[in-house]
Amino acid sequence: MNVQAYLRRIGFNGEPDGSAETLGKLQELHLQSVPYENLDIIHGLPLSLQVEPIYRKIVERRRGGYCFELNALFGWLLRELGYGVTDYFARFWRDETDTPPKRRHHVLRVEAEGKLYLCDVGVGGIVPRRPLLLLEGLEQRQGDELYRFDRDPEFGWMLMEQKKEGWSRLFSFTEEPQLAKDYLMASYWCEHAPDSVFKNNLIVAIHTKEGRNTVWNEEFRLFRPDGVHAFTPASKAEDAEALKTYFGIESDDGGA
Repeated sequence: MNVQAYLRRIGFNGEPDGSAETLGKLQELHLQSVPYENLDIIHGLPLSLQVEPIYRKIVERRRGGYCFELNALFGWLLRELGYGVTDYFARFWRDETDTPPKRRHHVLRVEAEGKLYLCDVGVGGIVPRRPLLLLEGLEQRQGDELYRFDRDPEFGWMLMEQKKEGWSRLFSFTEEPQLAKDYLMASYWCEHAPDSVFKNNLIVAIHTKEGRNTVWNEEFRLFRPDGVHAFTPASKAEDAEALKTYFGIESDDGGA
């Protein structure tokens, strides 16, 4: 495992100086370089939540992963660069119909220059591109997106996002530090449960400088300032080429 190889993987060419600005750049570049994807789950390949196999998958094989993989490895990188990192378990509220949602999302609290930030590179949808200061009530704008943290007496910190209809819950977490093994059962559920969205749907997503690229089952969508461009590949070869072109994924079989 090599820090410089990881930094090259995400296109970071600066000086890893432990600053808050560098932390923000690392998260932004990570979201634009490493796709969120569940190809291994779809193809029945068991996931490992140990850092070494995740490193080989993401850095050496240039694949992606989902939150339990992506934030575990990003947390390792940040620790190697001297940041203080604490792992938390979150409840993902957006689009959840059966509330309150179960705890099945991995997020990171990171200390930089004496301040605490919430970092997350493990969501396929619209999420903060840069770390958010962990301060209650402070509205934090990132481009067209606006976020703030509320405090809920039952669910702890609640990350809110502004929608047209008002403020909406994104995810929540309490300040109980987690060990790597604490995520095993939730990840196993995501891999194997009959009603798991990850088992029943192919999901791929990556941020771009212009917007996002996504896949939901067979349909590719490219979100750009001029609108959404959607298409469905006509063959397995076209599908593999599209995964390579828009996500940098060169394997069409989940790495088998």
